[in-house]
Amino acid sequence: MRFLLTDEQREFGRSLDALLTAADTPAVLRAWAAGDHGPGRALWGRLADAGVFALAVPEAYGGVGPLPVEAAVACVELGRQAVPGPVAETLAAGVLLAGAGGPVAEEWLPGIASGAAVVSLTLEGYGPYAPDADAADAVFTVSGDELRLAPGPGEPSASADPARRLFRPEPGGAPVAKGPALRAAARAAGDWAAFATAALALGCGEELLRATVAYVKQRTQFGVPVGSFQAVKHRLADTLLGLEFARPLLYGAAVELASEVSRPGAGTGSAEGSPGAGAAVAAAKVTAGEAGYAAARTALQLHGAIGYTEELDLAWWLRRARPLRDAWGTPSACRARVLAG
Repeated sequence: MRFLLTDEQREFGRSLDALLTAADTPAVLRAWAAGDHGPGRALWGRLADAGVFALAVPEAYGGVGPLPVEAAVACVELGRQAVPGPVAETLAAGVLLAGAGGPVAEEWLPGIASGAAVVSLTLEGYGPYAPDADAADAVFTVSGDELRLAPGPGEPSASADPARRLFRPEPGGAPVAKGPALRAAARAAGDWAAFATAALALGCGEELLRATVAYVKQRTQFGVPVGSFQAVKHRLADTLLGLEFARPLLYGAAVELASEVSRPGAGTGSAEGSPGAGAAVAAAKVTAGEAGYAAARTALQLHGAIGYTEELDLAWWLRRARPLRDAWGTPSACRARVLAG
C-alpha cells in the first residue's frame, strides 16, 4: 500500500503555497479581523479557482470530490498561511449537503465548489458557535434529523483569534432537509470538519516552527545565535517531532475517509461516518492540535516579548493555534473517541 503523496498532489500543494505567498495573507488577516472581508473573499475566489472547495463537493454538483487526501494537502497549506474564513466549515458543509441531497444541495453545492458561497455551520455535539458567520452567505444548523438555514449570524462572542470570530446563529429558520439520512450526513460532516481543522492546525504549527527557527538563527546572546544553545535546540527538536508525528495520522485519517467514499452506495459522493474513520480523524485531530499548540508555546518562549506584539505577523499564528486545537473536538473529546474505537 502506498502512503506517499503522488507527484500531482505535491505539485498541488506547491501551487497553493505560491498562490498564498503572493497574496500577502497577513494583510488579508488584519483586514478580516477589522471587519473588511473584501480581501479575504477575493483570496477565497482564487483558492476556489485552484479547486480547493470543490474537493468536498461531488461531481454531480460541480465538484471533484470528495477527495480527502487532496483536501488535507490544501488545508495544511491554508493553515500554514493562516487563511481567514470558515474553511473547515465550508468543506464540511459540502459533505453535509451532499448527504442531505434534494433542493438544498442543488442550490448551495455548486456555489461552494465555485467559491461563490462561503458557508458556516453548527452541528450537535460540537458547540453552539458558527465561526465567521458574519462573512458567510449561509449558516446551517443541524438539530436531530433537521437541517435549518439560520435567519442570521447572531451576536458575536469573544474569541482568542480576532480573525476567527464566533457567533451563535439566530434561532429558527425553516427546515431545508430532514430525515434519518441527515443524521449520517451530519456525522460525516463532523468528521470532515475535525479532519480539515487538524490539517489547518498542522500547517499553523509548521509555520510557527519555521518562523522560530529563522528567528533563533538571527537573535544573539553572549555573541552567538541563541539557536546554538542546547536547550533551544532540544525545544525545537521536540516541536518538530510533534508535528512530524501528527502528519502520518492526518493522512491516515484521509485514507480512512477516502475508503468510506469508495464503498458501494457512495456514488453520490456522500461519506457516512464510521467508527473506524471517526477514530482515525479523532487521533489526527488531537495529535495535530496539540502539536500546533506546542509549536505556538515554543515560538512564544523563544521569541520573547516581541512574539505577542501585534506589529509582528507571528502573533496571528500564535492566536490561532489554541482555537484550532479546541475547535471541532477538544483534546479530551478526541481521546475519548479514539478509546471508544
